[in-house]
Amino acid sequence: MAEVERLMAASAVQIDVCDPRHPDARRAVQAYVAELTQRFEEGFDPAIGVSATDDEVSPPAGLFLLATLHSEPVGCGVLKFHRDASAHIKRMWVSPDVRGLGLGRRLLGELEAQAAAHGVRTLRLETNRALNEAISLYRTAGYREVTAFNDEPYAHHWFEKTIGALPETGLAIWYQRG
Repeated sequence: MAEVERLMAASAVQIDVCDPRHPDARRAVQAYVAELTQRFEEGFDPAIGVSATDDEVSPPAGLFLLATLHSEPVGCGVLKFHRDASAHIKRMWVSPDVRGLGLGRRLLGELEAQAAAHGVRTLRLETNRALNEAISLYRTAGYREVTAFNDEPYAHHWFEKTIGALPETGLAIWYQRG
């Protein structure tokens, strides 16, 4: 019965583009910051790292995805678009209450789909060594570890994934699965 409840909960999660100024988006980011502050050896101050301001994660510069379950925020992730047909994934978080439901993979897939729909060819992200589950997710989703591409002080791992058009089909939207 517990497994049925978990599957029902997973199917009830909605992921939508949201204004980062919305109160639910703010609550998700606050939960993200609180968790990283607790998990990182050195704590976490978002003002020190690579920025993800409201303007940077709002169209046309980027977008904010919010995952909700019964109208409550349970996850988020943002894209920052760059002129060179790349984008940066930031602030990816899933509430501990819903971990194990595949929401992290689903959220990452939606970020990839949104990026492809906006003409992105390369996705980049970085993460901290304390986030083993995130590192595993990125690797199994086809991200490859690369040399540092920014000076994020909290990062120990930098990842990249190529997405874009399939030349043989001419399809404009696809993403490579690992």
